[in-house]
Amino acid sequence: MAQVSLTFPDGNARDYDAGITAAEVAESISKSLAKKAISATVDGQHWDLQWPINADAQIAIHTMQDEEQANELVRHDLAHIMARAVQEIWPDTKVTIGPVIKDGWYYDFDRVEPFTPEDLGEIEKKMKEIINKRDPVRTEVWERDVAIKYYEDRGEPYKVELIESIPGDEPLRMYWHGDWQDLCRGPHLQHTGQVPGDAFKLMSIAGAYWRGDSSRQMLQRIYGVAFTGKEKLRAHLNMLEEAAKRDHRKLGREMDLFHMQEEAPGQVFWHPNGWTIYTELQDYMRRKQRVGGYREINTPQVVDRKLWEASGHWDKYQHHMFIVEVDESRDGENDDAEVKNKAQTRINALKPMNCPCHVQVFNQGLKSYRDLPLRLAEFGSCARFEPSGALHGIMRVRGFTQDDGHIFCTEDQIETECARFIEFLADIYAELGFPTFEIKFATRPEKRVGTEESWDYVENALEEAIRKTGRTYTLEPGDGAFYGPKLDFYLTDAIGRVWQCGTFQVDPNLPERLDATYIAQDGAKVRPYMLHRATLGSFERFIGILIEEHAGKLPFWLAPRQVVVASIISDADDYVREVVAALQAKGVRAEADLRNEKINYKVREHSVGKVPVILAVGAREVEERTLSVRRLGEKQTSVQSLDDVLVTLADEATPPDQKA
Repeated sequence: MAQVSLTFPDGNARDYDAGITAAEVAESISKSLAKKAISATVDGQHWDLQWPINADAQIAIHTMQDEEQANELVRHDLAHIMARAVQEIWPDTKVTIGPVIKDGWYYDFDRVEPFTPEDLGEIEKKMKEIINKRDPVRTEVWERDVAIKYYEDRGEPYKVELIESIPGDEPLRMYWHGDWQDLCRGPHLQHTGQVPGDAFKLMSIAGAYWRGDSSRQMLQRIYGVAFTGKEKLRAHLNMLEEAAKRDHRKLGREMDLFHMQEEAPGQVFWHPNGWTIYTELQDYMRRKQRVGGYREINTPQVVDRKLWEASGHWDKYQHHMFIVEVDESRDGENDDAEVKNKAQTRINALKPMNCPCHVQVFNQGLKSYRDLPLRLAEFGSCARFEPSGALHGIMRVRGFTQDDGHIFCTEDQIETECARFIEFLADIYAELGFPTFEIKFATRPEKRVGTEESWDYVENALEEAIRKTGRTYTLEPGDGAFYGPKLDFYLTDAIGRVWQCGTFQVDPNLPERLDATYIAQDGAKVRPYMLHRATLGSFERFIGILIEEHAGKLPFWLAPRQVVVASIISDADDYVREVVAALQAKGVRAEADLRNEKINYKVREHSVGKVPVILAVGAREVEERTLSVRRLGEKQTSVQSLDDVLVTLADEATPPDQKA
């Protein structure tokens, strides 16, 4: 019999008969490993223990201690177990697909009656029964015609359609546990008892069109979450509960920051309170960029398609762009806006990014090597089409503003500019309450432009720049842009969620396409490198992150309503107005609450609105020229002199970059 050589993670290799399974390999190593084994990785592919291995390969055996693989299997098996449970309870239900997603899975069902929240409890109970049966999982590869007839006989048209969409040379793998069967690529655990029965939960029900096509059947989707242990599940559910409290959409209403409406999907209506946060953050970034050597510019919102064609975005990005057609023959007064002169109609697009426009600024006038690096920055308003289902408050929108910047530099300046930007970004993140962040370094993708030598140079330059800053990074091979490698910067918030915000990208392509040049020291015309960079990403999304990070209790300098001075008695009104005026003179956003309401009512109302400081004023305070100070989240109040309060709050209202 033919032999195969399998190499283990420690570098040792063993020969086996061709067709050996990963389960048998585990058995050959030790009986304890055979009992603990759940799957294998074979030449980089996640491998079912039952699948044969017919060629030399690298192999690693996995147990439940291998979190990535264990989670995938547990969640995948639970999708099958849930589908089986649904069909055992409601036999007329038809099954479709049930993929693994982040933290869990979903499965889509065709059922006449809608599922109810109460049904989820019944399904969970049945799933635990199936898990306790410890039914063996078995798998077979079937011929296509056999599989189609199997599903036709059982009235499962969705499975037939799935098979017909699979390329003709791809094997069809079937999985069973008990008598229940599903079409599936695998891999899976070896019996249902390997699934931890106390570490999953069904979460919700939603509608979903078959294959995402709104003209097809509306199905019912059940979502579940699962982990390798009950403590991890509990931690996840606690995180979700905390996230719900911190939801920026809920807090946005309570704090009167913004709203969204149907007439402008994915676009933000900023209210005075929200716009205050926005402008304070923008002013802060403007000051930081000025100190960082950036020159601020502003470029048009609507740009002719010719520029997008030249930059390459028209071909590669048009599906994300909002197109604007303008009939240039119109006089703007007496014409019919419904009638267009096609011969004089220009096709424009709302800019989805600022990069091509920044090259146009660079191209104005002759540039010398002495002008480089040239750092341009713009608070650029962009518009991108996002599917309505992907929109999420101010975190995922169609209209947004980037703290965008582009650095035009020579090849030998790339490393220095990269290191400089990392420190620039680190300083800003620290001042905004994120002292730590993660860097991911994405290298050349399979499809790319440029020579291998140029990729070698810029990748080495970025890597060396990170090292010079003394920071760690995670390598993401093949995830770079088609024109160059990039660094992505990730923040972790107070409840452990990770957000991608900043980015730094090296681009030799756009200057070439848009004919950007500078005069080198020897007098020759040379293409600059273009470094794309953003620190916050978009103001909308970053403000959403800040709101959720702080649960609405924003740092004092960013809080839209910093102080409310509330009267306890009407005789205190004049003193209240005096205090408000004194605070405003010190740069503090202060307002008076002179309503004829109980002080406890006022405190509750302003606390819901996340006002950081409430100053209560009664007869005693008026007489002694003091203030009763209550801080958000604290039950105790303190009595302080007006002078002391002015000094303290003026200091807290000062942005971090302006403090001595």
